[in-house]
Amino acid sequence: MTDSPNHPLTQTQVDFYRANGYLTVNNVLSPDEVAELRRVTDEFVENSRSLTAHTPVYDLEPGHSAAQPRVRRLKSPATHHAVYDHMLRHPCILDIVAQLIGPDLWTNGNKLNMKSAEFGSPIEWHQDWAFYPQTNDDLLAVGVPLDDMLLENGCMLMVPGSQSGALYDHHQDGVFVGAINDARFRPEQEEVVPVEVNAGGISIHHARTLHASAPNRSTKSRRLLLMQYCAGDAWPLTGVASWEAHRASFVRGEPSTTPRLADVPVRIPLPAAIPGGTIYELQTQFKASAFAAKK
Repeated sequence: MTDSPNHPLTQTQVDFYRANGYLTVNNVLSPDEVAELRRVTDEFVENSRSLTAHTPVYDLEPGHSAAQPRVRRLKSPATHHAVYDHMLRHPCILDIVAQLIGPDLWTNGNKLNMKSAEFGSPIEWHQDWAFYPQTNDDLLAVGVPLDDMLLENGCMLMVPGSQSGALYDHHQDGVFVGAINDARFRPEQEEVVPVEVNAGGISIHHARTLHASAPNRSTKSRRLLLMQYCAGDAWPLTGVASWEAHRASFVRGEPSTTPRLADVPVRIPLPAAIPGGTIYELQTQFKASAFAAKK
């Protein structure tokens, strides 16, 4: 883990990201910013008490109830509250991202995953690239932990260097389930690193980096705001809604009408087991869970 008190990355940090496909950076956000994220998130969870099913905003944990609200994801939180939108456009975060994938940046999604104490759901091994292939792979995700993200409370697990390796199959029985279903990948034979970072810092991982997270069986919550960024000349292979919508997704710089084409492995994530479903919903269909015995 490296310190970066709101200044750009060092060359050592950039080199580490290039070699390993992930990076953690301390002291990017102030204590007040973290406290505000926690406050707003607590309000969202409190407002979920009346829900009995997933909504366009909420993905609920099994066992959610009015008495015990259990939220495992806020979907696209930046569209639902200014505090999350500010994080998506945070100048210190964008400065760091720009060093890694270039000055023109657009976002193709954001979510807030919550692993509540003692029951937070796992996420199976996957590569983000499987969900949204593009013309080049200068894509990454920034994680903003609202709580200290540690091995004991279900931090992300990553395979160093895997961003330069194979794209694994995330289909099962001919449909996309959002989890690796490929005999070539055996996590027990890989070097798996727990990516720990304290609240106020950030994690960064390349879209092709292999990652997962175990259930949270500790007494400490692990809430993680994840924001996805793409190079300005990366175009999604599944298309864009419109020029206006694509341009509106830019958080820095301007879009290009000349996509940069790179020699990258691609598999289209269709048909989906649950069209429009979150990774949690998709992975409920997965038969070979790496964490089933631990649930």
